[in-house]
Amino acid sequence: MFEWFLKGGPVMWPLLITSIVAMTVVCERMVFVIRERRRRQPELAERVLAAVELGQVDDAIRLGQDSRDVVVRTLVYGLAHRARSFSNALLRAANHELKRFNQGLPILDTIITLAPLLGLLGTVTGMIRAFGLVGGAELAAPAAITGGIAEALIATAFGLSIAIIAVIPFNYLTARLEDARHEIEDASTHLELLLMEPQDAP
Repeated sequence: MFEWFLKGGPVMWPLLITSIVAMTVVCERMVFVIRERRRRQPELAERVLAAVELGQVDDAIRLGQDSRDVVVRTLVYGLAHRARSFSNALLRAANHELKRFNQGLPILDTIITLAPLLGLLGTVTGMIRAFGLVGGAELAAPAAITGGIAEALIATAFGLSIAIIAVIPFNYLTARLEDARHEIEDASTHLELLLMEPQDAP
């Protein structure tokens, strides 16, 4: 394997770095997703909303103030700051939570795009080397020419492999981000409607 790596040419080193970064981001994000899943308390979120529906806002805050659930924390933050700007407080809390879910995804997205381009660069440099040998005095050394072609193919394969492997966890993590966004938006809208009901009553 290491011999193949060396045959890929100098572009293999930045490809190696991108693969290490991608692996690091994926591992860290998977740990984050598993941890957040264990912290979920959908029943507590329902209890907070039920307390608000009964007009017991302070009790609702006390119920959820120690929770580590993303939805409950968003609701409690909005309720705690409802006197100033309830909607802005909810938006600020939601953005904070979603930012945590989005961390690392731009890096992974960049690597998915960058790795094939680096592989393509290796292809170009390898072919330049091969054709340079064809037109030079080394024409009698076919091993050198095939070495340039091998450099081109190995770099391309390595770059595509990184992108293909990285896109699977990227899509999974993006889906988890969208799930969190939907759950927070749904609970926040429900909470806003509950707080508006007494004002709309005749």
